[in-house]
Amino acid sequence: MDAVFSISLPRQAYTVAVARDVLGTLLARAGVCRDCADDILLAVSEACANAVDHGRPASDYRVEAEMGTRWCELRISHTGKAPDPAALAERFTADHTPLPGLEAESGRGILLMRYLMDEVAFEGEPRTTVLLRKRLTACDEPTREEEAAAGRVPVQRYALL
Repeated sequence: MDAVFSISLPRQAYTVAVARDVLGTLLARAGVCRDCADDILLAVSEACANAVDHGRPASDYRVEAEMGTRWCELRISHTGKAPDPAALAERFTADHTPLPGLEAESGRGILLMRYLMDEVAFEGEPRTTVLLRKRLTACDEPTREEEAAAGRVPVQRYALL
């Protein structure tokens, strides 16, 4: 499925959940496996929260998604100025990003995005933009109906408590 999605939201904290809900629905309807969708939604939530927190003086931010059959690319952007675009770009691309201190209230979002996504980049001009790219995999277990249609006998699975 090829799909393009774009939404512009006010720089308000509640809109992070709105972006996550709308994108989550798109990913589910496209048949993206739950593990990939969860990774994408967490990374996008972090990028949106950063746009809300640091996007001054912009009054809004934009979430754009482009999906192919094997990949998903997202751009979270705003017209506000990044405090130090060169330092941010370095944090997104450095081979080793130091962990923030235990008492630090921020600084983990970029690490999460880099861990969850296959590619992460930062652009400072003309819009402050975080680019997230994820390869989509077939990681979900087939349903009983799919196994039956393929001629396989479903295997009974038990949880040990």
